[in-house]
Amino acid sequence: MPLPAGAALRQVFGETLAELARHDPRILVLDGDVGSSTGAAIFETAHPQRYIQAGPAEQNMMAMAAGLATMGFQPYATTFTCFAVARALDSVRVLIAQPRLDVKIIGGYAGLLTGMTGKTHQMFDDIAIMRSLPYMLVVAPADETEARQAIAAVAGVPGPAYLQITREPSPVLFGSDYTFRLGRAVTVRDGKDATLISTGVQTTRVYEAAEILSRRGIEVTVLHVPTIKPLDGDAVVAAAQASGYVITIEEQSVIGGLGGAVAELLGEKFPVPVKRLGIRDCFGESGPNDRLLDKYRLSAAMVAQDVEALLRQPSDEAFPAARSA
Repeated sequence: MPLPAGAALRQVFGETLAELARHDPRILVLDGDVGSSTGAAIFETAHPQRYIQAGPAEQNMMAMAAGLATMGFQPYATTFTCFAVARALDSVRVLIAQPRLDVKIIGGYAGLLTGMTGKTHQMFDDIAIMRSLPYMLVVAPADETEARQAIAAVAGVPGPAYLQITREPSPVLFGSDYTFRLGRAVTVRDGKDATLISTGVQTTRVYEAAEILSRRGIEVTVLHVPTIKPLDGDAVVAAAQASGYVITIEEQSVIGGLGGAVAELLGEKFPVPVKRLGIRDCFGESGPNDRLLDKYRLSAAMVAQDVEALLRQPSDEAFPAARSA
């Protein structure tokens, strides 16, 4: 059964930050001229005197945020992921990460589903880039329940942080009893045949894929990793030990993102077979959401198909290096 529909994380971001700002006078928002798209406009309506329109000048916006942080404010620099990470990377690296300033960078329109903007605005390596920066906290919530708590948790931790926010409404994975903790992964489903590890909104599709697989007689664990940095190494190792086979699935490039982080960790701590599913070293394109998810094999149906194919392969075909082991 599909998960119930939920709100867009960009709306949750605007509402949550506006509420947090009622109790924290340090919070400011800087907008790169896309507030109506990122949810920052919700904050502008609630706190117009604490909203700074920086225009489409993202490097300058990061510099402004850095300066405000040195004055005791907690600025949130908001724009599309491609502009926050790719265009403004030098400013983020030198002015925010190196001095460990309390600036929160909000990457809106994250992932594949960016409202028909196409390959210029889609970015699949922001997780890889941001987790490589020293001191940078990296968080990607799965649904509206987790996003509200994650935003509040990030606000409560001093230092630079990157929060990935998606555009489209997202299914609801977690109930009202869920508690988000920075740096902690959470098992959302148990199974013996393999461990599927995902992050962000993609976890909702992976969970639905696991339900499809269950109807085919395949039981998998689904480990959700909302904090990519610092990675919950204990949870990842424990999940790998339980099944002996790990498959990472992410709405990111398979190069350097969550899959890279998991492979690095397990290579050092508990070597097991690891397969990485995601976007395969290419740029994106415009198209309807459902068709894009199917083409890039990120929909629940395509994830289930690919996981089943991997699990039904003989081990020496799934992992050719095993032949010479």
